[in-house]
Amino acid sequence: MLLHIVARGRIARSPEGELVDRYLRRIAWPVRATELPDTGGKMPAEPPQTRRVVLDEKGEMLSSMAFAERLGRWRDDGVREARFLIGAADGFDDAARAEADLLLSFGRATWPHMLARAMLAEQLFRATAILANHPYHREG
Repeated sequence: MLLHIVARGRIARSPEGELVDRYLRRIAWPVRATELPDTGGKMPAEPPQTRRVVLDEKGEMLSSMAFAERLGRWRDDGVREARFLIGAADGFDDAARAEADLLLSFGRATWPHMLARAMLAEQLFRATAILANHPYHREG
């Protein structure tokens, strides 16, 4: 299953960007990151069997284990892509939230999109490590 982060805003060469890259390189599953401008830009086409995850402060706060279990269930059910959407400063409108298969929150605080991207990359690595029975989950 492809893990695809689609994020508004450019992270470029920055400490946050380096952190995102470090975690994405460690993920054994197929992974892709797409950056879109703050407004506009064309969303990449979704293959059939895609699950859409919208990062939203009002979403579900899942433990790392629960997040891993959800990804594992989607993988085992034949989902081809799990697409993680990170919005610009104003987040997402009600229509985008309604279309999501999962609204995911990293807590009730509002995070800058660059930090949210780094946190997501780390949690994706952690989830795939959990599913592979790798000790990272308990080391970190």
